[in-house]
Amino acid sequence: MAPPRWLPLESNPEVMTKFVSCLGMRSSWQFGDVYGLEPELLSLVPRPVCALLLLFPVTEKYEAFKQEEEEKLKAQGQEISPDAYFMKQTIGNACGTIGLIHAVANNQAHLEFEPDSSLKKFIEQTSKMTPEEKAVFLEKDETIRVTHESSAQEGQTEAPSLDEKVNLHFVAFVNIGGQLYELDGRKPFPIIHKKTSEDTFLEDAVDVCKIFMARDPQEVHFTIIALSKNSD
Repeated sequence: MAPPRWLPLESNPEVMTKFVSCLGMRSSWQFGDVYGLEPELLSLVPRPVCALLLLFPVTEKYEAFKQEEEEKLKAQGQEISPDAYFMKQTIGNACGTIGLIHAVANNQAHLEFEPDSSLKKFIEQTSKMTPEEKAVFLEKDETIRVTHESSAQEGQTEAPSLDEKVNLHFVAFVNIGGQLYELDGRKPFPIIHKKTSEDTFLEDAVDVCKIFMARDPQEVHFTIIALSKNSD
């Protein structure tokens, strides 16, 4: 049986904020664009920031690097925090939703939810599952699927068809116990990049985004979105 496919989610902060809001996350934190990587542009991003989402093109160079990185980390090992919430991606084009789940699930201490939040319920029900079990559970979650579909059709650009090959991919960056984690459902495990703190998280995560960009300097399809505390 072919794996399920969803419509891709647009890298649009308003769509993302509405998506998590429909699933019961309160608007005390919201998604917003990071317009550039220079210090003066980063200074425009509302603080604190608890997660960063990077949309990037999956190229041959990236795939080769991913394979190399995986082999290296399997050989040397990593001390993954038991608090890290990580899930695999088995649904085609669901990387946006999985990026959002990674961003939210690893920041529950900061974020606020409605009492009947289906997103909070999903995270609680799956927290003790393996990354693979979480992926299967998402395949069966109708509320999240329906919200994803309506969000995917809400963006400013026309949503591609289900069969169209999308070569852009979302990953999430979060701070877990003072370490900067990259969470990507296409990878077998989380990647720990370096030490970080609440104060330096945005700059630290952007430094890793710069490495993604430097790997494919001729590519222009990079988008960075921050999950920031709402100052209103």
